[in-house]
Amino acid sequence: MKIVVTGALGHIGSRVIRELPLLFPSASIIMIDDLSTQRYCSLFNLPPQASHTFIQGDLLELDLKSLFSGIDVVIHLAAITNATTSFENQEEVEHVNFMTSLNVAEACITTNTKMFLISSTSVYGTQKKQVDENCSPDELKPQSPYAATKLKEETMVQQKVAEEGLRGIILRLGTIFGTSPGMRFHTAINKFCWQAVMGIPITVWKSAYDQKRPYLDLSDAIRCIIFCLEKDLFNGLVYNVATLNATVKEVVNSIKIFVPTLEIEFVDSKIMNQLSYEVLNTRLTEKDFVFQGNLKQGIKNTISLLKESSPHKSKTLDSQ
Repeated sequence: MKIVVTGALGHIGSRVIRELPLLFPSASIIMIDDLSTQRYCSLFNLPPQASHTFIQGDLLELDLKSLFSGIDVVIHLAAITNATTSFENQEEVEHVNFMTSLNVAEACITTNTKMFLISSTSVYGTQKKQVDENCSPDELKPQSPYAATKLKEETMVQQKVAEEGLRGIILRLGTIFGTSPGMRFHTAINKFCWQAVMGIPITVWKSAYDQKRPYLDLSDAIRCIIFCLEKDLFNGLVYNVATLNATVKEVVNSIKIFVPTLEIEFVDSKIMNQLSYEVLNTRLTEKDFVFQGNLKQGIKNTISLLKESSPHKSKTLDSQ
């Protein structure tokens, strides 16, 4: 099998390029990344079971039709991903994220290559307590430029599946937690873990403490990609991918198990998304996909990694 992974050195990609060879021995994996985040370490110690080729380049400039020739599937992870800061660079996020996805989709059509579009559950902006892939259009009210662009990408892919023969699938991922060589710390759980280990008080908006959000264990994200690939689910449908829905309070309490000295500062600042809702994995559940991730274990793994790597001395982890 020949696989292209865009954004291959990122939080998700750096695990994908290590896990795929274990399930598809002798696979040929082409890794594309512009190295804008300089995560060179994601290329270290790749598993020997597969052939890895790295291409440093911009998806807006590379000849993707040539690169995708003979490729079975493209896992399109490349994107500017920070939703909060997307308000500050809205035009760049809209242009780069949409145009790279468009270029990938058009190249996949030309080369008859399957495509994963990685989207986000942040496209939801609903007043309902629960939402799934069958929600009405008025429940899709993205709360950031990043999320709005993801929804635009989804529409583009679905149109090309319906009208131009693209074989694509859309995965709406919850907020990622869990370790990888290219992991980042700008999203809630990882950021909180970093602050806890460093002895930095966690800043929490009072109005958000009991709000629910969808979170995704990185292991479940990888397993889902492999599951969809094996089931050949490239019919343009959207699949929610969330290990659990949890409140900020539940996340903080889980971190306290391993860092009892954690301090919390409550603030009254306006938050980006005032809504609280649960995201259901209706379509994956109907396909018998089983989520196996665990919030406490993911937090423990992250905190353990940080403590091993940090000169900051904290109390030893519990046995839990």
